[in-house]
Amino acid sequence: MTEGFGKWLLQDDQKALFEIVFAVILNISFLVLIALLFWPLARIQLVVELAKGYGLLWTILLVTLALIHHIHQIFRINLYERFDAYLVSNLLMSCFLQAGWSAFAALTVQTFRVGASGWILVVLYLVGGFSCLVAFYAVSAFYYGHIYRLISLPVALLSFLVFNLWPRSAHALYGWLFDLF
Repeated sequence: MTEGFGKWLLQDDQKALFEIVFAVILNISFLVLIALLFWPLARIQLVVELAKGYGLLWTILLVTLALIHHIHQIFRINLYERFDAYLVSNLLMSCFLQAGWSAFAALTVQTFRVGASGWILVVLYLVGGFSCLVAFYAVSAFYYGHIYRLISLPVALLSFLVFNLWPRSAHALYGWLFDLF
C-alpha cells in the first residue's frame, strides 16, 4: 500500500503535495534529532521552544498564504496577466517569513547561550542555522518557484547571521509577533 502511495506522490501533478509532505517529515525529523542531541546536555527546553516556533511558523504560513491568495483575487493578480506583481508579492512574503524564522531562531539561540561552553555554543549556532534550513523547506513547500528558493535561502541564512550579531534588530522587527504567543 505504501509503495502505491509513494508512486502516486512522486507523480508530476503531485509536486506541491510532495513538497509539503517532505517539509513536514523534515521538520519532525529535525526536532527528533536535536532532541536526541540536547537531551544528554540537559538543554531539552531548546527543542521545546523550537517545536513551538515551528508550530507558529506553520500556522503563520497557512494564514499568510490564505491572505495573499485573497489579496491576489481582490486585485486580480495572477501568474499570467500581472506576472511582476504576482512574483514580487510572493517573493516578499516568502522572504518576510524566512527572515521572521531567522529572527526567532537567533533570539532562541541567544537565550540558551548563557552559561554555555565553547563547543556547546558552536552546536547551538549550528542548530539555529539548520533550523533556518528546515524553515526554508517549510516555506518553499508553498512558495516553490525557483526564484523564491534562489532568494529565500540566502535571506534566511544571512538574516540569521545578522540577527545573531545584532539581536535587538530581531526583536525590533519581529518581537511584536513573538510577544503575541
